[in-house]
Amino acid sequence: MEASPLELPADTLQRIASELRCHLTDERVALHLDKEDKLRHFRENFHIPKMQDLPAVDLSLVNKDENAIYFLGNSLGLQPKMVKAYLEEELDKWAKMGAYGHEIGKRPWITGDETILGLMNDIVGANEKEIALMNGLTVNLHLLLLSFFKPTPKRYKILLEAKAFPSDHYAVESQLQLHGLNIEKSMRIIKPREGEETLRTEDILEVIEKEGDSIAVILFSGVHFYTGQLFNIPAITKAGQAKGCFVGFDLAHAVGNVELRLHDWGVDFACWCSYKYLNSGAGGLAGAFVHEKHAHTIKPAFQQSVSLTTSEELKNKIWKKSDKSQKERLVGWFGHELSTRFKMDNKLQLIPGVSGFRISNPPILLVCSLHASLEIFKQATMKALRRKSVLLTGYLEYMIKHYCNKDKADTKRPFVNIITPSCIEDRGCQLTLTFSIPIKYVFQELEKRGVVCDKRDPDGIRVAPVPLYNSFHDVYKFINLLASALDSAETKNTSVL
Repeated sequence: MEASPLELPADTLQRIASELRCHLTDERVALHLDKEDKLRHFRENFHIPKMQDLPAVDLSLVNKDENAIYFLGNSLGLQPKMVKAYLEEELDKWAKMGAYGHEIGKRPWITGDETILGLMNDIVGANEKEIALMNGLTVNLHLLLLSFFKPTPKRYKILLEAKAFPSDHYAVESQLQLHGLNIEKSMRIIKPREGEETLRTEDILEVIEKEGDSIAVILFSGVHFYTGQLFNIPAITKAGQAKGCFVGFDLAHAVGNVELRLHDWGVDFACWCSYKYLNSGAGGLAGAFVHEKHAHTIKPAFQQSVSLTTSEELKNKIWKKSDKSQKERLVGWFGHELSTRFKMDNKLQLIPGVSGFRISNPPILLVCSLHASLEIFKQATMKALRRKSVLLTGYLEYMIKHYCNKDKADTKRPFVNIITPSCIEDRGCQLTLTFSIPIKYVFQELEKRGVVCDKRDPDGIRVAPVPLYNSFHDVYKFINLLASALDSAETKNTSVL
């Protein structure tokens, strides 16, 4: 199954089809790819929903006992089978020994988050002391921005991509408001070129070069939630830091999806959730990263107002007047060094780096579900998963283009566009599809046929074959169901018209 490092997915697929003496679209290609897949056994570690259990499925169209086509790991990953056992371990410990559970067992409650930190290293490409598992994603983003966003009269902007995930957009807005800044002048949003869906790296770098002296923080997604575009994290980081900016990333759609090297790339800070590709369950324990170079210089939520020396005009346009000089530090007990934490003398010994950002004790039940998933990642490795993902998504892309492209000979036939970049270096496993007919009909028909994906305004349906538990045969079946859904959707659309 494996392609050589220089072989594109389409070339690999064509080579295999030639070996099998069949067309690339033949079912035998998918079955062969699954047979040769060295990661296929990891699928057995997850609960895969059955057709009969899905609320929108039409049982007259499917075999109720078959597995659903679950292509929504980009929104909520499937449940690892070991989650229940790990939860029961902690519930049993609580029932039998009560407070002794704080210090006993493979996940002592006091250090439960720390016991699984080592499993995150390779996933984000960082040292253990650069990672903390805590809170939810947006809470972590706020904590990090409070520390890294230090506006001055000359450097007061936050740069982010257009149509960033709403929680990121809201977080940036509220941080600007917290500092008394004018949102329109301080929130610098980069939009794609006219007629394009995704951002060009050269356009991002050009804005950084031209406006970098006024930018305090660059905050981008690792992978854009809607388009599925993988941004060039090292290039953006290097360009931003060269202009004196702090550079951070929301990795919600990148972590567990693509290979990351946060330490080597020199990223200043990052945060992520764990319920998508990391399969920790809805509202699972999130993560944060602060590069070790900031361990002794960036403190949790340290903010000091600046003395403005700009003209009255600039003050009125950008800054709200304030004559208060304030210093704020938001810390909690679990940011205190463990060795002296229980002396209870209220003399803070802050842990250097990101661990000092922790405020509360870890929620052990959330640690359990994340632990179950991270153990699977440790066995599979991100390198191998990414290699399979490139081929798996490449196979999906080829099949969609083969069967669902615009037909010049039949202009009335519904067709599909893929707005996610075609270059494998510029995407993860997700493809975002748009359609020549209303997506509400297409989505309804897919749901009826047991395809679990999602629609996102304005007109996209996101599908994400996840290499940990999706198969090549899943892709093959999806294409057949998509074709059937398009036919039914077109009939419904025509009847409405």
